[in-house]
Amino acid sequence: MLLGNLVTDVMIERRFCVAPMMDWTDRHDRVFLRQFSKRALLYTEMVTSAALRHGDANYLLQHDPSEHPVALQLGGSDPDELARAAELGQRGGFDEINLNVGCPSDRVQSGAFGACLMADPPLVASCIASMQRSVDIPVTVKCRIGIDDRDSEVELMHFIETVASEGCQAFIIHARKAFLQGLSPKENRDIPPLDYEKVFAVKRRFPTLDVIINGGITSLESAHELLKRVDGVMLGREAYQNPYILHAVDGVLFGEAVLEKSRTGYLQAYLPYIEAELSRGTPLKHMTRHLLGLFRGEKGGKLYRRHLSEYSRQKDAGINVLLDAVAYVR
Repeated sequence: MLLGNLVTDVMIERRFCVAPMMDWTDRHDRVFLRQFSKRALLYTEMVTSAALRHGDANYLLQHDPSEHPVALQLGGSDPDELARAAELGQRGGFDEINLNVGCPSDRVQSGAFGACLMADPPLVASCIASMQRSVDIPVTVKCRIGIDDRDSEVELMHFIETVASEGCQAFIIHARKAFLQGLSPKENRDIPPLDYEKVFAVKRRFPTLDVIINGGITSLESAHELLKRVDGVMLGREAYQNPYILHAVDGVLFGEAVLEKSRTGYLQAYLPYIEAELSRGTPLKHMTRHLLGLFRGEKGGKLYRRHLSEYSRQKDAGINVLLDAVAYVR
């Protein structure tokens, strides 16, 4: 395993983040999303510490330089194994290491990590301490406001305080509790009610911590309002299914002058990456599946999606498939 020492000097700013989403925020999607915003902090899909230990770490940590700032999300519960994984992440060039303490899936629970770790704050604190000793970049936590019947504000504050005592300075909090039994991961993203007030309470109780709110945010207007109460916002499904929403992030949330492009213009900016990946043997469908939401609500958008879905899967599909699809929305 030969990971280079690729530590970057990127300044981490969590004012606006795109959530780690399994099967969605892979390296191709992150390069695409970067076309819309230079300031958004992007997160990888969760990578388990066990996979990095026993698998092909070079492949699992592969990413493009244009993705920065980009954070690596890890899943695991063994402090030593997580420390080794964090070190690999830093050597691989990531700007932040994030520990998943929020995923409620059965598969994740069977590995004794994810949201079930909220029941064991000392273990999470031990994991954070071990990871921080192994790297120089920030180590953060993404969690829920609670799990099952352990969802009181007192228990949430105890969790935050215990983990922060080991030096964790940033918490991304999904403002829903997680049901570890009886709901699928998809249902856990919708059925438990949002409770932003508990996240606001964390910020009031721990004003020096970096508190980022996640869950149910579907517009930059609502994100702007939430930033009056917390330090950052994280969008998940909306950012993936409607990526054009990100074109205004740098202007609306960071106050920067932005030269906006049309939807087609952002797609054209992504074409050189697609062509380079095709030349390396990457199938077209691995990239175009992330582009289906670009023309959501636009005239011709349905035909564009249908064309991409049907023809990008064909063997040896090339860039012309995408260009033909775009013709429907011009």
